[in-house]
Amino acid sequence: MSPALWGPAAVAVAAAIATVLVAAPGRARIPRSRRRPVAGDDDGRLAGAAATATRLVAKAMRQREGGLTVTLDLAGVRRRPQDFVFLVIVATVVLAAAGMLIGGVAVMLLLAVVAPLGSVVWLRLRTRKRRKAFADQLDDTLQLVAGSLRAGHSLMQSLSGVAREAEEPTASELGRLVNETRVGRPLQIALEESAIRMDNEDFHWVTQAIAINREVGGNLADVLEGVGKTIRERNQIRRHVAALSAEGRLSGVILVGLPFVVGGFLLLTNPTYLTPFVQHPIGMAALVLGAFLLVVGSIWMAKVVKIRF
Repeated sequence: MSPALWGPAAVAVAAAIATVLVAAPGRARIPRSRRRPVAGDDDGRLAGAAATATRLVAKAMRQREGGLTVTLDLAGVRRRPQDFVFLVIVATVVLAAAGMLIGGVAVMLLLAVVAPLGSVVWLRLRTRKRRKAFADQLDDTLQLVAGSLRAGHSLMQSLSGVAREAEEPTASELGRLVNETRVGRPLQIALEESAIRMDNEDFHWVTQAIAINREVGGNLADVLEGVGKTIRERNQIRRHVAALSAEGRLSGVILVGLPFVVGGFLLLTNPTYLTPFVQHPIGMAALVLGAFLLVVGSIWMAKVVKIRF
């Protein structure tokens, strides 16, 4: 090619390359503003207000946060303490406002107490239910651990495998135990704290059996199977006792709840019938005496039907 044609040829090649680049479909680019879902202004303000409120609650309860954290952990509630307290406060305000609109100051004060007391009762019931489920699953858990030990796994490998396969709350407790030992905590201390946390006497036996076996040696699988058999027999006796005492527990619930049901029915049908109880000194004294006797009777019946062995 003649040197005189180099210039026009270079211009033609550059034009062709530019045409290809312009005509070719490029990468679809999404604007930065569309890469994330945009929350509305109202949602953003509401979320910001809730976050500010939870921070204020966290500062106010800084000294008591540890106890509430343990309580929520025992109940299996996966929430931060400040979030839970904030929800209780919101529920209290809503119920108090509803009570003020419905029946005035007396109803407002009565409903304002429902949310805090209800949250405490709810946490205790969840904790009791969780501990009962752990106790019911313990014999099956020991069978799985013993089987894994017979298959040649170590104790920590067996506990880790059972933690992956077991149901709640056994899975969470064993998983926590395994994680604590992985970061350097002694196994015996982790087992003892787990037994205290679950308030389970049978698991205390398991902890002691494992500790004795680690000191003197022996077949841990046979030991755990023996302990599991004993626990299974105790659970059978416990269920038999619960079935025999079911009638007494049901009678206690009916007798305790009957005054409240009758009082609520009379309050709805004939409110003036109960007026002397809040306006006359003798009526107020009768209410206080009745509440005291109701508490004493509830404790008495609870102790009668509760059998420890």
